[in-house]
Amino acid sequence: MRLALRPYLLIVPALLLTCGILYPFGLGLYYTLFDFSASKPQPDMVRFENYTTVFTQEAFWNSAWVTVLYAVGAAAVETVLGVAVALLLHRSSLLGRILEKILILPLMIAPVIAAIIWKLMLQPSVGVVNYLLRPFGLGGVQWTDTPTGALLSSIAVDVWVYTPFVAILALAGLRSLPTSPFEAAAVDGAGWWYTFRRLTLPMLWPYVLVAVIFRFMDSLKVFDIIYALTEGGPGDSTVVLQIRAYLEAIRFQRYSFGISYTIVLWAVVYLAAMVLVKHLGKIQRRAAEVT
Repeated sequence: MRLALRPYLLIVPALLLTCGILYPFGLGLYYTLFDFSASKPQPDMVRFENYTTVFTQEAFWNSAWVTVLYAVGAAAVETVLGVAVALLLHRSSLLGRILEKILILPLMIAPVIAAIIWKLMLQPSVGVVNYLLRPFGLGGVQWTDTPTGALLSSIAVDVWVYTPFVAILALAGLRSLPTSPFEAAAVDGAGWWYTFRRLTLPMLWPYVLVAVIFRFMDSLKVFDIIYALTEGGPGDSTVVLQIRAYLEAIRFQRYSFGISYTIVLWAVVYLAAMVLVKHLGKIQRRAAEVT
């Protein structure tokens, strides 16, 4: 009997975890069909009116555009820098091993703490960044006081925190690649660029795309870095969908309307993940053909 029950006992933790995820998700989805708010504790069912209001608001489309800009910009820069750092660290040397240990330091700092540190460093009058740039005639830059500067500064902090994550994944991929294709290319006299373009990059793409999937999905639902750095300002120039949901549900106390924003954001992240994972399968098949 114990042997017969063992498979069912093994799935109990996963079942409990699934219930712990699905119950609040289903409850939130149910609440979006009402008009819960602080001013209306006895709500009426409005069905899909909250979603209709979300999609007809200019604020939603502005937040959606800012979210896409942030996610694409952060994921692209982190991917390029992460792969570049991984290629530099791939050569076995004492300096490379030391830098490899230092590389993970940003990942050991909570993103909100990193954003607060950078907020102090980017202060126009007393920040260390402007102090270091002043000898070059670049002091006094309003890093987070303009719409473009605030968005770029937020992306820069995200890049500083999460580029090591991409670099570590890319470095692990580089070290797992087979050596025989590279030895054959060296015997044939292939140059570094040709080898990288024809061998390294095609075989490394699956690892890079995994990093892109993680970073792009995480960037779509970013909250902590932007809120700690700019609080969505100036104006609504850095109000991403996650912050918009927070403002509606917590600050404006329109609970059902704010939850509707989170459900829409979940749908966007889910669809993006499905597309990228489907593309990952194609990339993996192409990489297998190269090897």
